[in-house]
Amino acid sequence: MLDFPVSLVRFLINLWPPLLFTGISLVKLSQDWRFVRVEMPLRFYNKNVLGIHFGGSLYSMIDPWYMMMLAKNLGSDYHVVDHSASIQYQNPGLDLVYAEFLLDNQQIDEIKRQAEGGEKVIKTFTVEIKSIHNDIICTATKNIYIRKK
Repeated sequence: MLDFPVSLVRFLINLWPPLLFTGISLVKLSQDWRFVRVEMPLRFYNKNVLGIHFGGSLYSMIDPWYMMMLAKNLGSDYHVVDHSASIQYQNPGLDLVYAEFLLDNQQIDEIKRQAEGGEKVIKTFTVEIKSIHNDIICTATKNIYIRKK
């Protein structure tokens, strides 16, 4: 799927059950796969017992993106898989929330340099999920395992 046109990828990902059934939408995927924006409105099916965003749904917002972005940007010469993650909740999510993911040339070049000899690289990314008012709802870290084949 990573080789499909971006518009088709966006359409198909928005039908993917882990996102579709939590109300998460991929609203922006850049042509170079270096920027992603996802959003999730508060709905009856993604609320917890307190009426705020369910933590698992918030985590689902950040789960696949950096792994997919890196796999696309590094190419088929690299193994790229999720390694670990953590999330720290800071404020209740009471309305639409969003997260943005960005890769730059420096990060990609650094990973390639570190993985050049076949060594494993664990790259850590930090993502904030924010409300539409830009309040930080939670901060998550994603650790991605990368190794040159």
